[in-house]
Amino acid sequence: MTFDLSHPGILPCQAIEALIAAGAVTSATPFDADQVQPASLDLRLGARVWRVRASFLPGDRRVEERLKDVAMHQIDLEGGAVLEKGCVYIAELQERLKLPVGLLARANPKSSSGRVDVFVRLLTDRGLAFDDVAEGYDGPLYLEIAPQTFSVLVRPGTRLNQLRLKAGEPPRLETRSVGVELSEGIIGFRGRRHAGVIDLDREDGHDPRDFWEPLETRSRNGRPGELLLDPGEFYILASMEAVEIPVDQAAEMTPIDPSVGEFRVHYAGFFDPGFGTDEAHGAGSRGVLEVRTHDTPFLLEHGQTVARLVYEPLTERPSRLYGEGGSHYQRQGLKLSKHFRAWPGA
Repeated sequence: MTFDLSHPGILPCQAIEALIAAGAVTSATPFDADQVQPASLDLRLGARVWRVRASFLPGDRRVEERLKDVAMHQIDLEGGAVLEKGCVYIAELQERLKLPVGLLARANPKSSSGRVDVFVRLLTDRGLAFDDVAEGYDGPLYLEIAPQTFSVLVRPGTRLNQLRLKAGEPPRLETRSVGVELSEGIIGFRGRRHAGVIDLDREDGHDPRDFWEPLETRSRNGRPGELLLDPGEFYILASMEAVEIPVDQAAEMTPIDPSVGEFRVHYAGFFDPGFGTDEAHGAGSRGVLEVRTHDTPFLLEHGQTVARLVYEPLTERPSRLYGEGGSHYQRQGLKLSKHFRAWPGA
């Protein structure tokens, strides 16, 4: 299979499906019908996960070779297993790549993973960086999983991250600043430290009050609200601006420059084409922000820039847009992950 690299860009769903048909992307089990998104591929956990004593990069070795140095014990996911918060795990993924020359890839957590504070990063054999897949990579895929606030229940087939395939190096078309909404009323949620287990395959099945504390703010002396971020706490907030991704583009939310604020925003970096657009019936959608400060308290003000959206072109318009066939996050405002029922009174 060959690709026209004269116009570098992100591959749309029909190109990903063609790669699967050609054997460039394979899986230990049949692909799910909804696994290919408009411009990305959901990746699924395999049957084995290892509890490790430290995170690592393989360097010039295979992941399984490196695991021998850091693995504490192996866990069988058949029937489900709980991954404890504060621990680090390496899981095998069901998908495997045999990329043609000229194609490379990048992974990010899925929105639903980021919104429950599960930090995940892709690993490849002989990989020198997390989440980046080298051009022409031929080999298995692994996932580092580090639950931060909640312990989580997973199984083979649980989807925690997604892969974006790229022809060449797409140009940056535009970079937009993202401000935070803190004006009035309930402006966010803070994770409860000693909550129960979240089943990551159970949608609308958890009472949000058991896991989250609502945060309110109000204007003072004519000035909009503000929020004091405490070290070690995890927050769900929303963007002040509506987010719109044109149908022939995709976007990634990038970390804020440390000179603007010592905090991390948005684990899940991908926005698919059509998110927030009229054409996909999503106008007015906000970006949901997963926020964690570093070592010192930090005072956020309404409208303050907390992240940036980087837009890149697709190689062609996707055959379907974000939200077609249903989505938990199209037309969203401030919204918890799909695992939770709606907040009472919302």
